[in-house]
Amino acid sequence: MEIRNIANIAHVDHGKTTLIDAILKATGAIPTRVETAERIMDSNDQERERGITIFSKNASVNYKGTKINIVDTPGHADFGSEVERVLRSVDAALLLVDAFEGPMPQTRFVLGKALEIGLKILVVINKIDRPMARPDAVLDMTLDLFDNLGASEEQLDFPYIFTIARDGVAVRSLDDPHEDITPLLDFIMEHVKPAAADAGGIFRMQPATLAYDNYVGRIAVGRVYEGRARGNTPVYVIGTDGARRVGKITRIYSFEGLDRVEAKEAVAGDIVAIAGIPDIYVGETITNSEDAEPLPAIRVDPPTVAMSFLVNNSPFAGREGKFVTSRHILARLIKETESNVGLKIESDEKMDSFRVMGRGEMCLAVLIEQMRREGYELQVSRPEVIMREINGKMYEPIERGAITVPDELSGRVIEAINIRQGRIEDMKKAGDRAVLEFEIPTRGLLGFRAAIMTMTRGEGVLYHSFDHYGPKRGAIKKRQVGSMISGFTGVATAFSLNNLQERGPLFIGPGTEVYEGMIVGEHNKGADLTVTPIKGKQLTNMRASGADDAIKLTPPVQMTLEAAIEYIQDDEYAEITPSNIRIRKILTSKSDRKRQNRREAEELQD
Repeated sequence: MEIRNIANIAHVDHGKTTLIDAILKATGAIPTRVETAERIMDSNDQERERGITIFSKNASVNYKGTKINIVDTPGHADFGSEVERVLRSVDAALLLVDAFEGPMPQTRFVLGKALEIGLKILVVINKIDRPMARPDAVLDMTLDLFDNLGASEEQLDFPYIFTIARDGVAVRSLDDPHEDITPLLDFIMEHVKPAAADAGGIFRMQPATLAYDNYVGRIAVGRVYEGRARGNTPVYVIGTDGARRVGKITRIYSFEGLDRVEAKEAVAGDIVAIAGIPDIYVGETITNSEDAEPLPAIRVDPPTVAMSFLVNNSPFAGREGKFVTSRHILARLIKETESNVGLKIESDEKMDSFRVMGRGEMCLAVLIEQMRREGYELQVSRPEVIMREINGKMYEPIERGAITVPDELSGRVIEAINIRQGRIEDMKKAGDRAVLEFEIPTRGLLGFRAAIMTMTRGEGVLYHSFDHYGPKRGAIKKRQVGSMISGFTGVATAFSLNNLQERGPLFIGPGTEVYEGMIVGEHNKGADLTVTPIKGKQLTNMRASGADDAIKLTPPVQMTLEAAIEYIQDDEYAEITPSNIRIRKILTSKSDRKRQNRREAEELQD
């Protein structure tokens, strides 16, 4: 049986996973009589809640006697390392582009990686049924992007097709009748060559992603480039440094539809999963010959953002979590690196603080949220950017961004980008919206999403992806407001919060337990303010005019995990438990904070 291997790449929310749903249903991989949720490939709870793909996944379909392996990839920039790895295991890529938005920052990133490897690119203009769709103009914009990325003459002559993934429709021409997705499958068969299948040579396989199973341990998923192998076979593993070690394949799995099923053997050209090598890593070569040459190493861009994960030492520590010690936290982080190669971990000498590095805020937030749901209790610091020193100068990660905002608010957004050391590169009109394309340091993006949502009254849509390292730019002024800090431990009262809400938005409501040093709201005047949220109304038997006025509290700001991470400053922690997300000062005592401020002031004078 012939095998064709393709990846599905695009910017976030351009319809990748929905398109795979349509392919799976059309080929019978999902029975039509079985009701399934939308975006069936997004099987993780957080993927469904956030509406994005976080982990790359494999599926396969049979069409006209050919097995088509499909790899669904994340569209968000923070999970770009997943895309970089899987592209090496396929022969072609479907590049989806929204028929209205056109190429976006992540489109540029994933296309650049695919062109660099030399993959065949099949362009799919999706969502042609949108009211303001402009498929012909978007096709021209895509061609310009190919040209800007240095595509060869052959790559510039890319094939293209139009689709409505939600309805399961594909057409070669905009004038064709809208029937089904079959034209896309024929399009793939026509332009993607069968995988090279030298089954008689030396077995060589390279893992592109890792998974973990509680029964068989670490699982390596990748492409078999040559030869064949069976289960319970001894093999050699060639590391990225050239070192060779002995291992054993205990089980082999192939992909049928959405399922991973046990197979008798792995053959050249197929994408399979193997178990039995506990220390296998992405990019290594698995072979049955001690003298085999290693496959070219898979290079993954390094992390750009770091956060400290610490044992929770707040006054409420240990009350809500199941796993609270440094040993628990470290074990969970190590387990995460078993499958997530985009993460790096460093620990201090005392082993009570762990520096976790990833590709962005959301990458780390997804990990923290997963740990929280599993019963872990911890506290995390403000994200910081990972700098590089090149030729004696400091370089920082620079990202390419795009933001869609109402036209009348574009001036305020441009000003905010400039304050954060960003540079506007292009501005386009799309109906009553303005699309701003810009370049900005990663430092400037920390906390920027929340600011944009406030500035545009929830109508701004921000996308960004890592572009390059550049010389460090000037200082960036972040939060313009201070914090209201509880000076006492107890239960917040409506009477006290009624007086405090005049000073700024509150993060808590009446009846919330607070402790000294916990941040209960924003202080609009800019400086931190210690307050008493637990004070009750003094009760007497004397009546006074106006004393019994009804208390009207504004609903508190719901502090989500991402909002908490974006809000905290260098002297604050976000306290994460299975039940609550709180913000606190590192030094909970007011007197300790005063001494610290005095010490810092003296150091500045010296």
